[in-house]
Amino acid sequence: AGVLCALAVLGGVPPSPELWRLGFVASFCSKLSDTTASEVGKAYGKTTYLSTPPFARVPRGTEGAVSLEGTVAGVGASLLFAGVALLLGQVDERGALVATLAAFVATTGESWLGATTQGKEGFDWLTNDVVNGIQIVFAAAMAVALGGVLAA
Repeated sequence: AGVLCALAVLGGVPPSPELWRLGFVASFCSKLSDTTASEVGKAYGKTTYLSTPPFARVPRGTEGAVSLEGTVAGVGASLLFAGVALLLGQVDERGALVATLAAFVATTGESWLGATTQGKEGFDWLTNDVVNGIQIVFAAAMAVALGGVLAA
């Protein structure tokens, strides 16, 4: 998704280079958030819960599990990446916040998707790589859409 957004900027594809840059930043914020949340949660998560009702306690490392420590670290990683993008002039302040929000929503959705489908009968095709791809595409699309609405 990030590469496609970068190509859209280079190719002058509508709606605007600013929105495609926002999608690029959001896609990387999302993946960085997911990876950071997962690793920190596995290593330091005191209590992990399944991201689907009834939100039962589960062992660290369970597919779709979340922890406060991992979630905070993931949001922090998104903010850090968005801040670097802001300093480099790729997004403005609002864009940095939109990218971080899109990353949080997409990462939360990725946890839910993993908990409800990965490893389940009939979903053999939905590997971790596919779920990650869905996550970054969703983050980029959400950021572009929200950025477009806010710019209007």
